[in-house]
Amino acid sequence: MENRIYLDNAAASRTDPEVVRAMLPYFDEIYAVASSQFSHTPGILAREALDRSREILARRIAASPEEILFTSGGTESNNLAVKGAAWAARGGKKHLVCSKIEHPSVLHSCQWLEKQGFGLTTVRVDGEGFVDLDHLEKSIRPDTLLVSIQHGNQEVGTIQPLDRIAGICRKKGALLHTDASFSFTQADLDLSVIPADLVTLSAHRIHGPKGIGALYVRKGTPIEKMMHGGYHEYNLRSGTENVAGAVGFARAVELSGARETARIRALQRRLFERLAAAVDDFRINGPEDMESRLPGNVNVSFDRVEGESVVLHLDMKGISVITGSACFSRSLEPSAVMMAMGFSHERAHGSIRFTLSRFNTEEEMDRTAESSRDVVEALRKISPLSK
Repeated sequence: MENRIYLDNAAASRTDPEVVRAMLPYFDEIYAVASSQFSHTPGILAREALDRSREILARRIAASPEEILFTSGGTESNNLAVKGAAWAARGGKKHLVCSKIEHPSVLHSCQWLEKQGFGLTTVRVDGEGFVDLDHLEKSIRPDTLLVSIQHGNQEVGTIQPLDRIAGICRKKGALLHTDASFSFTQADLDLSVIPADLVTLSAHRIHGPKGIGALYVRKGTPIEKMMHGGYHEYNLRSGTENVAGAVGFARAVELSGARETARIRALQRRLFERLAAAVDDFRINGPEDMESRLPGNVNVSFDRVEGESVVLHLDMKGISVITGSACFSRSLEPSAVMMAMGFSHERAHGSIRFTLSRFNTEEEMDRTAESSRDVVEALRKISPLSK
């Protein structure tokens, strides 16, 4: 693994060594549970660490610490936001709105609620993955309780105009949830300006540990807990707090910043440029304007080849990437995101997602482009799509 180029950071990124160092004392020194704060000193120390971590996350999004709930990750946060808001409103509003390209943890939660008697409208997107704002506004009804529109897309990196979306929701009287699992610290998210009611955050894509996430719940937002058993996290999420994970999450947030984002954007542009120069007949999936897509997201389709074949051959060359096509989604269907964007099956099946991190280099971008050229050229020679 020493010389491997890892470009699947949107799935999981390498935990930064400084994050690991920050977490270590909470495994073998301060290992009491934070809810023991009223019983003994180790519990007090654990509570203090949890509270500091909460403050760091809150400060990053211009929120109050008591508006941050720690969870096990983005999936739990999305489930709690969507289902918790729905259960809190039962007997009242019973209509939900989300986009067609939401993460499955949002989309499937909405579809599950639909089976429980809630109404659901899915909003269309354009060819770059941007939500159709006119369709969104028309989709919100008097009985709409919640709109869930992601901040940054997990596949093509599209950054949605949350300020405009939030304005529409406020005007229509609907709560807004946004999944910022893929955008947190990588795109601006100031909740003193953007009036989102519920926001999902995750650690393991920003060089934090796996198994820890958070949900922002604006003061006064009605939400009901899904897990019972205790009064943890302001009585909204029962379960022993993951103090070490929270500390690691907070340290990962502290280590991220504008300078790093600018560097990753430079690598992103370099890879796009090198691929364009090296490989014939490839297309960019998602916004061509780099400022409108997540830093480090490079999603392209290579014509006349299958994405899973490219992924496997790049892996043999020591480069880790992913595709949204059939083999890797455990389905015969191509990427749902790209189909919602109006792409053909061929283009969706030929898509490759490269996602970059602070640990990648310019030399790796050049090597990746060269290897992609070699792989695509070899596959085209034997592909029936080329005949």
